[in-house]
Amino acid sequence: MNRRDFIGKTALGAAAITILPRHVLGGNGFLAPSDRINLGYIGVGKQVPVLLHGLMGVPETMVIAAADVNSQKLSHFIGEANKLNAKKSGHEVQGYGDYRELLGRKDIDAVVIASPDHWHAMHVVDAAKAGKDIYCEKPLALTIDEGRAMVDAVRKYKRVLQTGSMQRSQHYFRQAADLIRNGYIGDIKEVNVSIGEPVRECDLPSLPTPAHIDWDSWIGPSLYRGFSPVLSPELNSKEWALWRLYHGFGGGYITDWGAHMFDIVQWALDMDSSGPVSFTPPDVPNAKEGLYFTYKNGVKVNHKSWGSFNAIQFLGTEGKIEVAREFLRSDKANLPEMKIAEKDRKVYYSENHYKDFTDAIKKRSKPICDVEVGHRTATVCNAVNIAYQLQKPIKWDPRKEQFDNPFANNLKGRPYRGKWNYLDF
Repeated sequence: MNRRDFIGKTALGAAAITILPRHVLGGNGFLAPSDRINLGYIGVGKQVPVLLHGLMGVPETMVIAAADVNSQKLSHFIGEANKLNAKKSGHEVQGYGDYRELLGRKDIDAVVIASPDHWHAMHVVDAAKAGKDIYCEKPLALTIDEGRAMVDAVRKYKRVLQTGSMQRSQHYFRQAADLIRNGYIGDIKEVNVSIGEPVRECDLPSLPTPAHIDWDSWIGPSLYRGFSPVLSPELNSKEWALWRLYHGFGGGYITDWGAHMFDIVQWALDMDSSGPVSFTPPDVPNAKEGLYFTYKNGVKVNHKSWGSFNAIQFLGTEGKIEVAREFLRSDKANLPEMKIAEKDRKVYYSENHYKDFTDAIKKRSKPICDVEVGHRTATVCNAVNIAYQLQKPIKWDPRKEQFDNPFANNLKGRPYRGKWNYLDF
């Protein structure tokens, strides 16, 4: 065969080749390793099933590993994750008691942090240093200073971080934000936010620690106290872990639900890179509500019950809008259902908080609830708790991130205990 005949016959053969899609070559549900986003989970408590199913609903994801200080919860999570992995051609999940071993794996692209709030900062900073992208549950930070450190670490290592304030990816809240930003109820003068009470001191009795929990590691950098099932209930318990209510571990309902509702206030008022300038609590000892904070433009936000729980009421010069997960309503006819005009300024559009995260990973872009957004919302929540604690008005400089009160500034951070050194990156 001469050269011309060889080339001709080779070309004919190549033309007959059928290009098969990857899933045919690899079997049903096959996803090429180069297309996959391998996830590790840090903290696998009661919130995690929602995150697991939500993120596994994105075709590209696979769970590779998980870490938790409770071996029973870790084992249960691994079983559930393996079932979901099996539908995508399968991968056996590896479990770890120490999250740093998980972060040491080179095959993990991103981590999902669903640990208690007092661990968020260390987990996020260490994940960023390890080159992982991050989905972190809300509220992003237990303290204001930790939040800023998290932003700095994520930016330094060029990571993607999505805060779990997923209401931004829901229609009612997006519609409300668009209507408010575009003046459909005039200028906003006042906002009422109905959420629960501020953080409380942890006075729970100490009980013997179950053998399957590494309690010293559960406490981590926080000041030590004995085990309580209220803080960390058993796997089969119907109770939610209430660490979120107690000082040193959470910020009460102010940070728990405030990280959702104050977040929407920040979004609707276009304050994602700023925040309020003053916080005024009631002069009543141990008050549960009645504080208000004010923005530079004069908008006043009240923490008070107004008729619907975990909901927001925006009061404008030309009407009002009320929004919660269950409803969007207004005293102006057809406003909740109206289509926002093409000429109007529209907020970031996301219908799926988890897909928005994975899309940002692939595009190397900021997701809808970027680390700075999460930090600014958590700052509002933490400042509210500080004002309630001091029981006196305080001013806040959102650019310098400083109060006008030295005692308030001391409460922007917290000491780290024992072997856990303060954030270093």
